[in-house]
Amino acid sequence: MSNSLFSLPDPVKIPVIGKTAAYPVGRIFCVGRNYAAHAAEMGNEVDREAPFYFTKSTANAVLSGAKVAYPAGTENYHHEMELALAIGKPVFRANSSQAWNAVYAYGCALDMTRRDLQIRERNKQRPWDLGKDVENGAVFAPLTLAEDWSPDADKHIRLRVNAEIRQDATLEELIWKIDEIICHLSGFYHLRPGDLILTGTPAGVGPVVAGDVLNGEIDGLAPIELTLTDAE
Repeated sequence: MSNSLFSLPDPVKIPVIGKTAAYPVGRIFCVGRNYAAHAAEMGNEVDREAPFYFTKSTANAVLSGAKVAYPAGTENYHHEMELALAIGKPVFRANSSQAWNAVYAYGCALDMTRRDLQIRERNKQRPWDLGKDVENGAVFAPLTLAEDWSPDADKHIRLRVNAEIRQDATLEELIWKIDEIICHLSGFYHLRPGDLILTGTPAGVGPVVAGDVLNGEIDGLAPIELTLTDAE
């Protein structure tokens, strides 16, 4: 086997509570419009026939506590607080039982979005990559093992910007539930350890600027924090 022309950065590894080894980030799948109130605030209707997805690059993942520059090319950068699932077993064409069994851990995540670019590309029926796959735009808090936490409907998901609550909902509002997402997505991909699925954001998304500090939480999970600095 020939040597590589150059080396690539190691994948981000997310700490796992109670474990010495961390979870390496492989692929990042994101569910779109999975809270009806968020879809409505963006002027969209929910497609209840099936979930839909977009992806984020592994290279754009960072850990909670990061301080990152306000991204280039946008004047309307938005926060989206989400519940993330970490896959721990290979699964393909899963049934509900297999889907639940494939979840290794849960965690808080941020899907940061160049909203102006997302809307511009969407209106032109183009892919959302410029809006969604942003450098340092996939943020992950430490993971909690699935055996130690469950996504009960009454658990709250919240986001504060500079201590002001922006998003506040419960997991009951998820349109497509955890097992339904995995069952559907595994009909198109052989899901494997390292795969992360962001399950959508509730209503209340909005712009952030340089200097803002974002703090998110889901009841029972490790909280998440991100600080935005001046653009480079």
